[in-house]
Amino acid sequence: MSATASNAATPAAADLVFRQARLADGAPLMDVAIAQGRIADVAPKLECRGTTEIEAAGRVLIPGLIESHLHLEKAFVMDRKPNRSGTLMEAIAVTASLKPTFTREDIETRSRRVLRQLVGFGSTHVRAHAEFDPAQGFTGFDTVLDLRREFAGVIDIQVVAFPQEGILKTPGTDAMMVEAIKKGADVVGGIPYNDTDAREHIDWVFKLARDFDKDLDFHQDFRDDADAMSIEYLARKTIESKYQGRVSVGHLTALGAATPQRRNEIIALLRDAGISVMCLPATDLHLGGRKDETNVRRTLAPVRALRDGGVNVCLATNNICNAFTPYGNGDLLQIAALALPACHLGGADDQATVLPMLTTNPARALRLPNYGLAVGRDADMVLLDTLKVSDAIIDLPARNVVVKRGRIVARTERRVEYAF
Repeated sequence: MSATASNAATPAAADLVFRQARLADGAPLMDVAIAQGRIADVAPKLECRGTTEIEAAGRVLIPGLIESHLHLEKAFVMDRKPNRSGTLMEAIAVTASLKPTFTREDIETRSRRVLRQLVGFGSTHVRAHAEFDPAQGFTGFDTVLDLRREFAGVIDIQVVAFPQEGILKTPGTDAMMVEAIKKGADVVGGIPYNDTDAREHIDWVFKLARDFDKDLDFHQDFRDDADAMSIEYLARKTIESKYQGRVSVGHLTALGAATPQRRNEIIALLRDAGISVMCLPATDLHLGGRKDETNVRRTLAPVRALRDGGVNVCLATNNICNAFTPYGNGDLLQIAALALPACHLGGADDQATVLPMLTTNPARALRLPNYGLAVGRDADMVLLDTLKVSDAIIDLPARNVVVKRGRIVARTERRVEYAF
């Protein structure tokens, strides 16, 4: 992580100053001054004084973590109706049966719990896939929109209009998609594999996105095999629509089952289309490979091949304690630690590429214009209780201080007393 200093004069006083923080391994420790919600200056020693000053003492300061794919309103319902087979189909069925029972108060309580945990673990942005359908109406979706307003200044929430039950096969969902955008959704969502015709589904959501000038985010090719992928069609549609850089896909597990030649051809197409890929290891490892009796597959997006092929790759949580993922707490560093062995990212050269999958890569996917540790950018950052940037994942350090737009929104201190 590097920071860029400004040519402008350092303010005499700042709202918040971090003293002697580690921004990059092998580089001098830096002071970081924050004023009016922005990074005002970065230098080895700043003369300005802060209303609040934090002695980092060499600990690592990174830009805020970005949760790029999460379902808020479905969290913490595992105890209501478990997914006993552990399969994707049962997860979809269980969740569909539960959603009509969710009340606004219920969703608010569970979602607030998730958001508080995200903030405590250092996330300053989240892209939330908010569902609706004729059976449940807009209860969950409207609640997430209200939470976006409630948590403004604490964590930025991008809301995806997500048709979990399909569009073509669920009459009335098409009109609800349009209404969701008019209500204030930031992104148009899609799920081609859970509809009657994947290509028609893709065409429909692309038209909606173009009509309202919205980005797109798909649940894409969530399968163990590569027999029925629609990712190639989606990538070509992206280029044809001149939507390069405005499309993201989550899961994409089927690509890991493709032959190396076909996989590499698709990766080149994804790179040319500027499509970002969110790997969701906690969910996909749990649900995938359930029919394999020997040599059980990892059923993950091929992260290393995607990364090496020039695709923007992110790591994200997806679900917390429900039929899709019966565990989790919203800690992105834990997701990254899981990805280290699962995606073969534990090698010395690979580890350095993992932290950006939680920071700069999702910032690119979510198109955040003022993100990063540079002068003039939004002051969203996290002080980690570790002394090397390269140890940020493997140490699973405490998030000592979390800052959103220049305001401290969470503090954590970890204390252990030994009796020997």
